[in-house]
Amino acid sequence: MSSEPVAVKLLLDGPYGARFAGELAASNEGYFSSRIELAAQPALDFVQTIARQHAIGVTSGQKFLLASWRGVPVTAFAASFLDTSVAIFTLESSGLRRPVDLVGKRVGYRRASEGEVVFDAMMAQLGLPRSQIIKVPDRDSFNALRAGEADAIIAAIDEQPDPSSPTFAKLNVIKPQDYGIHVPGQVYFASNDLIHDQPSVIADVLQGLIRGWQFAYADYARSVPVLGGAGPAKLNSERLRFELQQQRPLVLPTGGRIGDYDESRWRTLRDILLFAKLGEEDVPLAQTVNYQFLRDVYRRSPDLAAPGAWSGEK
Repeated sequence: MSSEPVAVKLLLDGPYGARFAGELAASNEGYFSSRIELAAQPALDFVQTIARQHAIGVTSGQKFLLASWRGVPVTAFAASFLDTSVAIFTLESSGLRRPVDLVGKRVGYRRASEGEVVFDAMMAQLGLPRSQIIKVPDRDSFNALRAGEADAIIAAIDEQPDPSSPTFAKLNVIKPQDYGIHVPGQVYFASNDLIHDQPSVIADVLQGLIRGWQFAYADYARSVPVLGGAGPAKLNSERLRFELQQQRPLVLPTGGRIGDYDESRWRTLRDILLFAKLGEEDVPLAQTVNYQFLRDVYRRSPDLAAPGAWSGEK
C-alpha cells in the first residue's frame, strides 16, 4: 500500500524579498516537487525551529553555526549568498573610502549582530586599532548616516536606498570580502533527522534552488514581475530589481557555482566567532557542514553549472 509523500517545509528567516529570490522563483515556477512547502517564518530560535519541525531553513551562516555549537542537530548543505551581505557605508562626500579611514570615526552598528562581528574581524585582520573606533549602538540606519549621527554604518547591501528613494544619497561602500574576510553569507540547512530519513529531498530541493536562482538572474524583465507577485504582498518592481543587482555577486560570483561554498569560508567564520568570544568550538565543522549533496547534484546534472542559463542579465 503506497502512501502520500510527506510534505517538507522550507522556511525563510525573514520576509519575502530579493534575498530569497531563488526560493520564490523555484516555488512559483514549479522547480520544487509538490511536497515542498515554502513559508517565511522568522523567529528568535529559527535554527531550533528547523530542527524541531524536521524542516529545511535559510538563515545567516553565523546564526546557523552558533546554534550548531549549542547542540542544535542541524547540517548546512549549500549557500545562497556565498559571502556575507554585510558592508560598511559612508557618504560619498565624507571621503571615507577604506577601513583605515574609519579610525577615529563614529561607526553605527547593531549590538551582537553579524555586522559587528564581521567589522571587528576585518579591522583586526588589517591591524587597525579597534580601540580608536567610536562604535555607536543602534545607529545603523541610513537615516542616521544622513543625519550625521554616525560617520559610517554597518548594514546589509540590500538595505541601502535605491536611486528612486527620497532618502537616496551617493555612498561609498566598504566590503569586508575586498579585505580578506570571506564567510558564508546566507546558508541552506536541514534538521539531521530529515537528512538521515529523506536525503533525496535535499537533492531535489537543491536542484530546484539552483534553477530558481538561474531564473531570477537570467532575465530581469521576466523574473522581476514573477518575483514581485510571488509573496503574500506585492513587492515594488524597481526596488526588487535594485536589490537583485546589489546581491548578484554574492549569488553568482565570477567563476563560481550557485550554492557552492568551500571549507575556507567556514573556517574563517569559525575563527571570527571564536575571536568575538561568541562560543567555543565543541563540534567539528566536518560534522555540521556537508559538501557532498551539492557536489552530487552538479555531477548528476552538469548543465546546472553552465553559465549560459543565467549570464544574460548583468
